Amino acid sequence: MKRFRLLFFALATALALTSYATDQKETAELDKIAEEYIKGWLAAHPLTATSLGFHEYDGRINDFTRLAIDAELSRLKRFDERLKKFEPIKLSARAAVDLRVLQSAIRRDLFDIQDFAVFENNPMTYAQALDVNVYIKRNFAPLEDRVRSIIAIENQTPNIVIAAKTNLAPVLPQPYVELAIEIARSAADFLKKDLVEALKELKDEKLVGAFAMSNRKASLALIDYANWLEKEKLPTATAPWTLGEEKYRRLLAEGELVDMPSSELLEMGMAELKREQEAFAAAAKIIDPNRSPVDVFKEVQKDHPTAESLLSDTTKNLEAIRQFLIVRDLISMPSKVRADVRGTPRYARATSFASMDTPGPFEKKGTEAYYYVTPVEKEWPPLQQEEWLTAFNFYTTDVVSIHEVYPGHYTQFLHLNGSDASKAS
Repeated sequence: MKRFRLLFFALATALALTSYATDQKETAELDKIAEEYIKGWLAAHPLTATSLGFHEYDGRINDFTRLAIDAELSRLKRFDERLKKFEPIKLSARAAVDLRVLQSAIRRDLFDIQDFAVFENNPMTYAQALDVNVYIKRNFAPLEDRVRSIIAIENQTPNIVIAAKTNLAPVLPQPYVELAIEIARSAADFLKKDLVEALKELKDEKLVGAFAMSNRKASLALIDYANWLEKEKLPTATAPWTLGEEKYRRLLAEGELVDMPSSELLEMGMAELKREQEAFAAAAKIIDPNRSPVDVFKEVQKDHPTAESLLSDTTKNLEAIRQFLIVRDLISMPSKVRADVRGTPRYARATSFASMDTPGPFEKKGTEAYYYVTPVEKEWPPLQQEEWLTAFNFYTTDVVSIHEVYPGHYTQFLHLNGSDASKAS
C-alpha cells in the first residue's frame, strides 16, 4: 500500500510538472505574440502611443491613406488567427486574462474598420485626428523638442483632409457630419488660440517661425474640412442612422465580452431604469412630499455654480470627496498627486460634459493628470448658459466627480500603475 501511494504521488507530481512546463511554454509564446501585436498597434496609432508614454513615436501621426488602412486590417486579421490556437486552460491565470483582452481589442478594431466603417462613415475620425494637446499639457520633454513634434504633426494636417475627402462615403450619418463640423472648427480655434498661448514661452526664433507656419497650415486645413463637410456632405446626410440589431449584438460580444440577445439586454436595462426611477421618486418625497419628483429635481438643478466659479467650486468639492474617502478608510490613495481641474479643451467640448485625462501608464516624466469640466461659452445667450449650468448642479457634479476621479477612473489609474499588470492588460 505504501509503495502504491509513493507511485501515485510520483505520477501526480510528474503530471503537475508537465502541466506547469506546458503552461510556461504557452504563456511565453503568448507574451511574445502580444508584444509583437502591441508594437505594431502603437506604430499604427502614434498619437495614442505618445499619450501612453511611448515617446519613440513623438512627432508622428496616424496614416489615413487607403493603403495604410488596408495594411492595418490585414495585420489585425493575422493576429486574430494567431491567437485562436491558444486555450485559456493551458495558460497561466494572468496569461488567460491577457488572451481575452487581446482578442477583444483586436475584434473591436476589426469591427470598427469593417462593420462600423469608421473611415468611410464617420467624418469625426478625421476631425479628431490632430490632437496635439498632449505635447503642451505634459512636460515629458524639453519645450523645444515638443514643439518640433507639434510642427511635424501639423504639417501633415492637409494629408489628413485629403484622406478624409477620398475615403468618406457619398452619404453620411447626419449626426456624425454635424459633430465633425463643430469638432473641426473647434480644433482650428484651439490651434489659433490655446496652442499659441501655451507656447508663448518659446524663445527659439527659428522654431517660433516654423511653428507659426505649420499652425496656420493646420488650422486652415481644418477649416477647409469643416466647410467641405458643410457644403458637400451635410445636404445629403441621412437621419436617423442605425447600426442594426445583429451588428449591435456583435459589437457587445466582441468589444465588451457581453454575449446576450439585445432584447434581453434591453429588458435588463428597463428593469434597472424602473428601479432607479422608484428610488428617485422616494428621495424626492423625502425632500418635499407635496411636489412631484420632476419639480423637486428642477429645484435641485437651480443650486449650481456660477459660470465664473464652476472650476473653483468643482475643485473645492473634489477635495472634500477625497478627504471623505480617506477619513472613513473607504479606499487607499496610492499618491498624494491631485487631479488638476481645468476647462475642457475647445476641440473636445462638442462631445464632452466632464472627463478624466490621466497620464499614460508608461509615462515616466509627464505625470500631470487633468479633470476636464466643460465651461459655459461666453457667446451663448443667457438662457443657454443657465441651462448648461443646471447640469452642473452641486449634487450631479459630485456624482460625476466620484465617477471620474475619486474613487473612480483616476484612483483606479493610480492603483493600476502600482500593480503588476502586464502591458497587454
